[in-house]
Amino acid sequence: MSLMRAESLSRRFGGLLAVDGASLEVPEGGLIGLIGPNGAGKTTLFALLSGFLTPSAGRVDFAGADVTAEPPHRRAVRGMARTFQIVQPFAGLTVRENIAVGAYLRHPARRDAIRSAEAVAEEVGLGPMLDAQAAALTVAGRKRLELARALATEPRLLLLDEVLAGLNPSEVRDIIPVIRTIRERGVAILMIEHVMQAVMNLCDHVHVLAGGRMIASGPPQVVTADPRVIEAYLGHGAAARIAAGSAHA
Repeated sequence: MSLMRAESLSRRFGGLLAVDGASLEVPEGGLIGLIGPNGAGKTTLFALLSGFLTPSAGRVDFAGADVTAEPPHRRAVRGMARTFQIVQPFAGLTVRENIAVGAYLRHPARRDAIRSAEAVAEEVGLGPMLDAQAAALTVAGRKRLELARALATEPRLLLLDEVLAGLNPSEVRDIIPVIRTIRERGVAILMIEHVMQAVMNLCDHVHVLAGGRMIASGPPQVVTADPRVIEAYLGHGAAARIAAGSAHA
């Protein structure tokens, strides 16, 4: 069953068509990847899905409702949350207080919001850091905090914008189980990611965006072998060169 469906989304900035007729679907409880080269329009598409930008054309449905014209806070109430590629925690607040900012959406009483924030911190591996200032966190810690703030809103759908960017291989390995656990408890996830290890290990289905258009869609193993995807990442003629090299190996 579909939780979110985007149909023929486009977004124009003057003469630039940043997203051109992109469609995708996230099923209930699914974990879907969105990949593509730099400048493909992935973050713009996320902004359209989450309400931070209004599409020039197209439609977004969430949980059976047309939310195309709704602002982000209304979508958050419905159960949609997102992280941001550039992490900006409230530096003067503790980890507990940062997460509680998200928890207040469902828990207006401070005591309940704090209790919820502490539970989310444990889930994402920040339990020992609850009293630390957000400004003191490492890059990996800030990424987990960004994830926790979104998760504290108790979403049905979590949009992750390069949550693994800037992490070393060990840190990536450590956070993959966290994402998998979130999905296993019923939260659907749509993730933009360049770390192919994570895409291959986590995603059921992958969409590929290039030049603002969806050029491929399918299981990760199929999509990463698609000549159109190889060309988009590595340039014209790359697929043929790779195939020729494999034939002579």
